[in-house]
Amino acid sequence: MTNHRLVTSGIWLLGLVVGLVVLAVVSFGIGRYLLDPLTVLRTLLGETGGVERTVVFEVRAPRILGALLVGAALSASGAAYQSVFRNPLVSPDILGVSAAAGFGASLALLLGLASAVLQVLAFGGGILAAVLSVLIGRVVGRGSTIVFVLGGVVVGAMFQALISVTQYLADPQNTLPEITFWLLGGLGRTTLDGLVVPAVIVAGCLGVLWTMRWPLTVLAVGDDEAHTLGVHRGLVWSLVIGSATLMTATVVSVAGIIGWVGLVVPHLARLVTGPAFAKLLPVAALLGAGYLLVVDDIARAATAVDLPLGILTALVGAPFFVVLLAKAGRAWR
Repeated sequence: MTNHRLVTSGIWLLGLVVGLVVLAVVSFGIGRYLLDPLTVLRTLLGETGGVERTVVFEVRAPRILGALLVGAALSASGAAYQSVFRNPLVSPDILGVSAAAGFGASLALLLGLASAVLQVLAFGGGILAAVLSVLIGRVVGRGSTIVFVLGGVVVGAMFQALISVTQYLADPQNTLPEITFWLLGGLGRTTLDGLVVPAVIVAGCLGVLWTMRWPLTVLAVGDDEAHTLGVHRGLVWSLVIGSATLMTATVVSVAGIIGWVGLVVPHLARLVTGPAFAKLLPVAALLGAGYLLVVDDIARAATAVDLPLGILTALVGAPFFVVLLAKAGRAWR
């Protein structure tokens, strides 16, 4: 039985990887300048140049790689949060990370700072929100999970108010539309050089989550059982929440606020793998990468205007989440 499950899991992972590669190749050809898959492959292999090379490597490659990175990170973070809190309604922005990162970016746009500084401020804002939420949970709630979550809600509301302040002070002709568009999420600003550091951070955080796969699965059974098996709840929580939060802040600094990915995709992955985190994490990451890539393809191809990803993920995610709840809701009772 164990060997059968391992084979089944391996087949699923292999299928997802192959499907993701095929989807990426197809995505290189989608846009206002259409390219067939054969031309895309020839361009990637360096057999063509000119316009095709410019479109593939300079225009679409950053967006495709960015979509894969952001989707995988948000989905893996959502899976980690839902597992550690044992709550299906938890998402990566529960600690106010997205709102705080949005404030950092809004402040940078308001002050006319460079794109690199924008990413730094957005990243720093996300980390600050997580620290404040943890402090509220420990000082006010003395480690209470409920107070910890409510602290994140309070911190998120505070930074949402600060975002409103930056929008109120912004130039309505130039800066305000720029802030609004960034907050809606998108990959239009993404560059290959700008993805290197975020990719390293996300890879490191995924590695930490992978090492925590067994303790997380044990904690899902119950705190008493985990204590009996020698699992240190506080250490596991710190490493998992810290890594998931760091990933979220990183990708929000790159792509803006893109909701619903970290809430919906882990549910879909759980329908495939079950609750065991060792299986859930890689499947959730691969599904999240593919999901956001499809959404970005739609954003690029649907209209002449580059639609913000946050709008599309909400339009797709909200009804899809209702369907998932109807199918999987009993498993969470």
